[in-house]
Amino acid sequence: MTPPQAIKPQAIDPDILPRLDLEYVAFHNKYVAHLVPPHSLPWNPAIRKGDTVPGSAEVLSVGSVQDYDLSHCKVRVFTPEGTPPPDGWPAYVWYHGGGWTLGNISSENAFCSRLCKGARCVVASPDYRLAPEHPYPAAVEDSFETLQWVFEKGKSLLGVDPTRLAIGGSSAGGNLAAIISMKAAELELPISLKLAQLIVPVTDNTALHTDDRYPSWKENANTVWLNTGRMLWFRNFYVPKEAERTKWDNSPIFAPDELLAKSPKTWIAVMELDILRDEGLVYGERLKKVGVPVSHKLYAKAPHQILAMDGMVPRTVITRLIS
Repeated sequence: MTPPQAIKPQAIDPDILPRLDLEYVAFHNKYVAHLVPPHSLPWNPAIRKGDTVPGSAEVLSVGSVQDYDLSHCKVRVFTPEGTPPPDGWPAYVWYHGGGWTLGNISSENAFCSRLCKGARCVVASPDYRLAPEHPYPAAVEDSFETLQWVFEKGKSLLGVDPTRLAIGGSSAGGNLAAIISMKAAELELPISLKLAQLIVPVTDNTALHTDDRYPSWKENANTVWLNTGRMLWFRNFYVPKEAERTKWDNSPIFAPDELLAKSPKTWIAVMELDILRDEGLVYGERLKKVGVPVSHKLYAKAPHQILAMDGMVPRTVITRLIS
């Protein structure tokens, strides 16, 4: 019988182990395997006090970091050092991950500071409301208000050039970025975006491991970190009403062609060992079919959360904002 102290709640599944990057395996066994996965516990908001993803880098020094109040949340703004371009800084609105349930205004400070410093742009990241206290569409509403605030107030308040805006997010944040990029195009006076970056995005909140649309849901059902159990835990908190899961501002893959075609140029990152891999690729194909310029990168041997581990892996996320 295995001694209790030897049980690892997040031990790597034997079928997944040989497919994973060896460096990740070593990191996982040291820092993750012993952690109790949150979806196996009764819900308690205190769960949010832990790291959303272990392995993030140190926060870099930038010109300034300041929080501003929106209607229902705060937005944190990172401004580069030095003198802005004559027309103002380019700006990037970033939405954090965490299944619309975890994460906060500080959880991806390291990534935001790297983006600010490396791309020489203002980065605005909202502390959007979280489920289960605030289910769909609260996160969408706060995310959209953030982009509108940057567009409308950015020039006077932040020194931003409103003609040089980009948007992005990871996981649930990638879902929000895809949705907000279309909402921006729907406005009577549309907000033009230079680029949308969707990193391991959730594009279909009806996906299951029992259907054939996305083989990665079955193939990677027992993967590390974001397995099917954890993903459905997030989904059930965020959108408990099944009828709402096919709304395009919940699952952007259901957006009508005429709206999807208004999306900006898009870059999609997917991970080989992620259940969300194929829905991200299918979303990219839908964008291509309606004429949106799309490129994507598949990271071999990588699990869902790898690009949030910027303290452990090379800086691989594209940071170009302006073509």
